[in-house]
Amino acid sequence: MSSRGVRLQIRDHHVVVDNGILQLTLSKPDGIITGIRYNGVDNLLEVLNPESNRGYWDIVWNSPGSQGIFDVIKGSSFRVIVENEEQVELSFTRMWDPSLEGKVVPLNIDKRFIVLRGSSGFYSYAIYEHLKDWPDFDIGETRITFKLRKDKFQYMAVADNRQRLMPLPDDRLSGRCQTLGFPEAVLLTNPKNPEHRDEVDDKYQYSCQNKDLKVHGWISTNPPIGFWQITPSDEFRSGGPHKQSLTSHVGPTTLAIFLSTHYAGQDLVPKFRNGEPWKKVFGPVFLYLNSTKAGDDPFWLWEDAKIQMMAEVQSWPYSFPASDDFPKLDQRGTISGRLLVFDRYMSRDYLPAGGAFVGLSAPGEVGSWQRECKGYQFWTRADDRGYFIINHVHIGQYNLYAWVPGFIGDYRCDALINISQGSSIELGDLVYEPPRDGPTLWEIGIPDRSASEFYVPDPNPLHINKLFVNHPERFRQYGLWERYAELYPDEDLVYTVGTSDYSKDWFFAQVPRKTNDNSHQGTTWKIAFKLDRVDRKNRYMLRVAIASATLAELQIRVNDPSSKRPLFTSGLIGRDNSIARHGIHGIYWLYSVGIAGLHLVEGDNAIFFTQPRCTSPFQGIMYDYIRLEAPSTN
Repeated sequence: MSSRGVRLQIRDHHVVVDNGILQLTLSKPDGIITGIRYNGVDNLLEVLNPESNRGYWDIVWNSPGSQGIFDVIKGSSFRVIVENEEQVELSFTRMWDPSLEGKVVPLNIDKRFIVLRGSSGFYSYAIYEHLKDWPDFDIGETRITFKLRKDKFQYMAVADNRQRLMPLPDDRLSGRCQTLGFPEAVLLTNPKNPEHRDEVDDKYQYSCQNKDLKVHGWISTNPPIGFWQITPSDEFRSGGPHKQSLTSHVGPTTLAIFLSTHYAGQDLVPKFRNGEPWKKVFGPVFLYLNSTKAGDDPFWLWEDAKIQMMAEVQSWPYSFPASDDFPKLDQRGTISGRLLVFDRYMSRDYLPAGGAFVGLSAPGEVGSWQRECKGYQFWTRADDRGYFIINHVHIGQYNLYAWVPGFIGDYRCDALINISQGSSIELGDLVYEPPRDGPTLWEIGIPDRSASEFYVPDPNPLHINKLFVNHPERFRQYGLWERYAELYPDEDLVYTVGTSDYSKDWFFAQVPRKTNDNSHQGTTWKIAFKLDRVDRKNRYMLRVAIASATLAELQIRVNDPSSKRPLFTSGLIGRDNSIARHGIHGIYWLYSVGIAGLHLVEGDNAIFFTQPRCTSPFQGIMYDYIRLEAPSTN
């Protein structure tokens, strides 16, 4: 490993930073990454692409009511922020002014790039700022994109069990593939590598939750080189730990996603109105390069990238970014406590909230964290005894939120949390009382905000991705929604409490049924159950937790599926698109539906779930958990 100092060359139209390990070239003043020289390869980025289409920050934005505009962010001024043998930090800034209204996103954007001595990679972050009284606008997406050389990088790794030799970008061209239900999904009919013939390629099959999305990238086997995108913290990502984002995909492309609507829809679009001021730092993220000797196992590079990822996580927050907008370790605070659960129908004692997800997010309603997309979020997991500590929190005002696997609903600490520089707040014991009226009569599923425990069918054998055959994430196969009509061609799903098994008999998504004329019709699922006695004077409570909804409606009827008016309707909910995008969950919803004892009978009963919306095969609901409670025994 070279210990040479970092050197900077400023040319007419480019800037070159070299630390003896890698050489990073950026356009000036645009701040587009045009070249990465490493380990004897002149450029790891796709040299066949124009310089502006190799490594760049981009944003999708719109004025209210207008169509989204895709913008590769190009700087208009260049500055050297730090230049010494230990570090070079460069700034490429684009400033907004009123003459640009409607043409350019109303943000001042400062893109930063850092190269350190002895570091086999480089860092990038950006500061976005919307000043008071500037025009209204929305942000649909912002990210960093890297397009690597297709003749080098052909093996992709997202996780230990999600990595493979990938198709080539040419395989997605006309004559080599067939487009399936949407443009992102294609069937490879004539790929250059015959091993990929008759496989599906779809970038959404490689999506990942924020909490798990720390490192991903590509391996070249000749020469053996790895290119990895490492995200050491989730604090600048939107939507909390379970928000799913794209990773890497055929291109070969690697993404660092900061804001997106994927698996959430408009709920995660930051909307700025009435001249609202806003500033946020996205990143830094680390682009890590590694290599091994010819003859060694190149797939060891993935293991090394994971080790480097852990080192970056341990180093957070970084001490070296020069911007005052990125708070350093001594400018942040810490909060700790213990979360307990009290559910008197499970135990008379407080239960430790083992494994709870506990986080700080902007003040809001219970559960609002999953739709929060303007500020920072800080999350951790409680230990087996419910103890938690959240480190490195920005100065500011927050609510503390949590949800506990095995229990429905969301917790919010009512007290506002004020984090100051260097503060250490101990909250003591906090108690979450999940929604509960009475004892459980029956339940379906596991309250874990996912539909993964339900029946996920085998894919159509003509539409497989070999990676996901016998894979724990089998839900990532293409076209599973179409299997419903094959399993239930005439009659809808019937689930009988006490004899049915939700892992075999409850389809993972309530989708429309495709008919013989290729139209679609709504579906009604039946839950059949017996009651030995009925309390006709009091109310039963049906809890329905939804893991995802896409332009769907849930109507609930009791013992009369043909009644004109349902007992309950959710109205139109959700734009997650998780069914089409193989996501198994999206935005979480919880409904509590009271059922008067008069609606029930001793003996056989039935609850009917109707999802009538059917203009698209991707409309539907993924359930998380369903429970019927008897009236309170107080």
